[in-house]
Amino acid sequence: EVQLVESGGGLVQPGGSPRLSCAASGFTISSFPMSWVRRPPGKGLEWVSTINRGGDSASYVDSVKGRFTISRDNAKNMLYLQMNSLKPEDTAMYYCEKSRSDRGQGTQVTVSS
Repeated sequence: EVQLVESGGGLVQPGGSPRLSCAASGFTISSFPMSWVRRPPGKGLEWVSTINRGGDSASYVDSVKGRFTISRDNAKNMLYLQMNSLKPEDTAMYYCEKSRSDRGQGTQVTVSS
């Protein structure tokens, strides 16, 4: 059974730099590109970033380019999202995703002073 468990969210001040983690089980992440998506309050799901299987190539939505960094540790079966220079508009539930049908329960990030 595929399981994805996110952690690392919380209340963060503007400009903060939390790191989200995603622990995967039930499959080997090295076989798949992995993504982070988010759902802002009252809005639909938004793709944030995807990293390739080897971890040497990533893509980002324009709104987070230069501020967020996706990474992975295939040996540990872990996915990460380093978030820097957070803005209030980054407030959302953040999910790691193997595919549209395999997504974790999410971790809430609230950016507020």
